[in-house]
Amino acid sequence: MSDFWRPAGAGVASVVAGVGAAELVSAFVVQNGSPVLTVGALLIDLAPPWLKEAVIGLFGTGDKAFLIVSLAVVVLIGAAVAGWLERLRPPLGRILIGLGGALGVLAALTRSGNSIVDAVPSALAAVIAILLLGWLIRMLRETEPTRVAPRGQVSRRRFVTSTAATAGAGALALVIGQVVAGGFRAASAARAAIRLPKPATTAPPVPAGASFDIPGLSPIVTPNADFYRIDTALQIPGIEPHDWKLRITGMVENELELTFAELLALPLEESITTLTCVSNEVGGDLIGNATWLGYPIRHLLARAKPSSNADMVFSTSQDGWTASTPIEALTDDRNAILAVGMNGQPLPIEHGYPVRMVVPGLYGYVSATKWVVSLEVTRFDQHTAYWTDRGWSEHGPIKLSSRIDVPADGRQVKAGTVAVAGVAWSQHTGVSAVHVRVDDGPWQEATLADAISVDTWRQWRFAWEATTGSHTLRVRATDADGKVQTSTVRDVVPDGATGLHTIHVPVV
Repeated sequence: MSDFWRPAGAGVASVVAGVGAAELVSAFVVQNGSPVLTVGALLIDLAPPWLKEAVIGLFGTGDKAFLIVSLAVVVLIGAAVAGWLERLRPPLGRILIGLGGALGVLAALTRSGNSIVDAVPSALAAVIAILLLGWLIRMLRETEPTRVAPRGQVSRRRFVTSTAATAGAGALALVIGQVVAGGFRAASAARAAIRLPKPATTAPPVPAGASFDIPGLSPIVTPNADFYRIDTALQIPGIEPHDWKLRITGMVENELELTFAELLALPLEESITTLTCVSNEVGGDLIGNATWLGYPIRHLLARAKPSSNADMVFSTSQDGWTASTPIEALTDDRNAILAVGMNGQPLPIEHGYPVRMVVPGLYGYVSATKWVVSLEVTRFDQHTAYWTDRGWSEHGPIKLSSRIDVPADGRQVKAGTVAVAGVAWSQHTGVSAVHVRVDDGPWQEATLADAISVDTWRQWRFAWEATTGSHTLRVRATDADGKVQTSTVRDVVPDGATGLHTIHVPVV
């Protein structure tokens, strides 16, 4: 086995050192060139929708951590194979590393807004790894006995020490690079210094009866730390407020450019809106409700004067991600805003700081652009966005749905009166009723908490007289237009999951 593990160790050490050096250069010189993040972002773009949904379904908001760990495992395995090949059939190992470097260069060059300079770290990683691998494999060969040197010209201890030192130096560089990188350190400091202006229009107060005091029931307003995060950004864009600008272009009479200071000087409005991810499975937790502070997009579009032929606004994030939003959702009376605040604080960096879009009634993939820097007024037949290019529908209205929060699925309860509770939503329409069904019995009406607005979810509760045995509970909602939630089961692709949330509860 030593015939494999020693050259494999040399391969791993060489690649770790190369990647570490590249991450260090990326952190201090070329901020958009991290090989780990650019390759990871390319894999996200190339992955088929079913695979992305499977990963999100399994890992939820931990999908990016899973991707980075998986990528690291693949790279380490490839590095070990490269070392073994280099010992067995040189220069195959160095060629394999060169191909990996080429993938990094390709990934860097294909990212939106990147240039040839951003490919330098990936190229550097390959060059350093190739040179180190050649050196370590030569040293490994010199540990082997020959007629001239029966014990080898180099001791195995020296080879092991050199390999460990190479790997250690690379790991240290990698850690330093990651600590310094991410560009959001400066952005975090700037965010901490921001004092949001008072809203010119405050959100209506949350009614006293909008929330039930039931342990395990989702709070009516989701804390920032608990708000779901689903996006394609492995490296969160670090944008300082004085660098942020929004351009409104395309099919308009007047193109506009807005700075962060100018945005804060506008009469900002406060509103409470529930956001939902299209990847949310029936009964899933990719949904949250927050108080947002921002400026209505309809006012900016009114200044830009869109063409009557325009039917879509194509928004672009700092990291190149795009969304296509129906123009009517940004010009009607809903609280579609450029948000700068979330629950009384400046936007968290991972949720779009300094500015993001919040549009009631639409799934995030067609509306909730984080780190937004551009709005282009255009048409659906002229532009397609990130997710519509990958088979998702164009318009993405949020579907009527409901969820049981308590009791948890499979949680044992005692016979008697059991509190069943959850949330229901039909953004920009509102929920008028919720019903619960126990086993094959009749649908029974639940008690609704007071509504905040048609753009927020609504809590509900139901007093269940539970008897011993195993029971099945289902929930369904009815919206303000009298539409009843469908029981037809459909996947999240292409425009959101449908079906009734069902749980199984043992009663003793």
